[in-house]
Amino acid sequence: MRFSILRKPLIHGDKSLAQVTNDVARPLEAGPTTLWWSAFIISVAVLILGVVAVTYEIMTGIGTWGLNKTVGWAFDITNFVFWVGIGHAGTLISAILFLFRQRWRTSINRSAEAMTIIAVMCAGIFPLIHLGRPWLFFWIAPYPNLRGSLWVNFRSPLLWDFFAISTYFTISLVFWYIGLIPDMATLRDRARSKIKKVVYRLMSFGWNGSTRTWQRYEVVYLLLAALATPLVLSVHSIVSMDFATSVIPGWHSTIFPPYFVAGAVFSGFAMVLTLMIIARKVLRYEEYITIDHIEKMCKIVLVTGGIVALSYGIEMFMAWYSVNEYERFVFINRALGPYAWAFWIMVACNVAIPQLLWIKKLRRSLVTVFIISIFINIGMWFERFVIIVTSLHRDFLPSSWVMYKPTIIEIATLAGSFGLFFTLFLLFARFIPFIAMGEVKGVLNYGRNTKKSVSLSTKTD
Repeated sequence: MRFSILRKPLIHGDKSLAQVTNDVARPLEAGPTTLWWSAFIISVAVLILGVVAVTYEIMTGIGTWGLNKTVGWAFDITNFVFWVGIGHAGTLISAILFLFRQRWRTSINRSAEAMTIIAVMCAGIFPLIHLGRPWLFFWIAPYPNLRGSLWVNFRSPLLWDFFAISTYFTISLVFWYIGLIPDMATLRDRARSKIKKVVYRLMSFGWNGSTRTWQRYEVVYLLLAALATPLVLSVHSIVSMDFATSVIPGWHSTIFPPYFVAGAVFSGFAMVLTLMIIARKVLRYEEYITIDHIEKMCKIVLVTGGIVALSYGIEMFMAWYSVNEYERFVFINRALGPYAWAFWIMVACNVAIPQLLWIKKLRRSLVTVFIISIFINIGMWFERFVIIVTSLHRDFLPSSWVMYKPTIIEIATLAGSFGLFFTLFLLFARFIPFIAMGEVKGVLNYGRNTKKSVSLSTKTD
């Protein structure tokens, strides 16, 4: 008689419930390290640079950017779409993988959700400053007013960007915070400082850990996961409509919604890999965020990267197949025109380099995966740049053809968005449990009896 062999444990080290609590709470209770302070100071410095650039732009005008009469969208919208895409992996890990009962998500979902919220905050900066008068941003909301029958244009995809992203941010924030409540109660019970006790007591909403409390928590968590799942597919689909509903060659494509969603998950998981590989080493979470977790995320990157590569090929094929001379010109211009360098960086980073992940040895090499994830993020930024700029800088009239070059203000604004992202992420890692203690404790026994099953099956044979 042969018994079935269980899967490998998700958490290494044969941890007890108390050890999980101690390990996750240790970085919060020990205080910031020199490495944390160094990273935080650099991030804040870059953030200040971005604040100075945005302040100068608002005081002076959008003329400080490199935009012109032909290229009216460029760096700012590129960065907007890039950051929205980064935010997709967190909700996918939290909601979709939860609904599909993928237990390996428990070690990374908390930090991935935080990454989502912060990335959406970074994305929201760029449409605001693109308004030119950001203090009038509330005009985009359809509310009764004293200016006559003045309402927003509901047919504009930019308006639906506002609705989609604000909804996505709200649901993601609530979903993240609901999962945080049990851990806040744990920190409340461990806190020694009166200030910490008060703060954690307020944040835990009177959590008492009873069976009834856990049952209601699980029902709410499941409902929010079901509610958040369609948002993963809808948000970037609506963002893609900014382009797909236009008549600009290279944009009006029905493949954009699934193409953008796959690209968002692709870039989002690459950013998760970048952050997790650093965090597991710095915070000493190697037994919680294991090589198996890294490999599983690499497989998702490989699948979504394949979809992105296929989308590139379909775009090229449809441009040729449509017999539309303007459409053909746009794609020839992308590959061979003055911005060909950006196009081939995109292809190299998003199509060629991820193919290395087919090799298992490389998928389990942290240095290799880290480098690949960096290249993917670079490639996905260039993808948005190529889509936007190369479709605009060559207009229907050759007399309107111009080149676009970002100014130092635009580059500083992009750098400032990264400064904001890493500043907030470092604060999250300092004051909030990086790993969901409650969820990790639920998978501690997963695969623990593997060795016993193997020995028992051997003896039985």
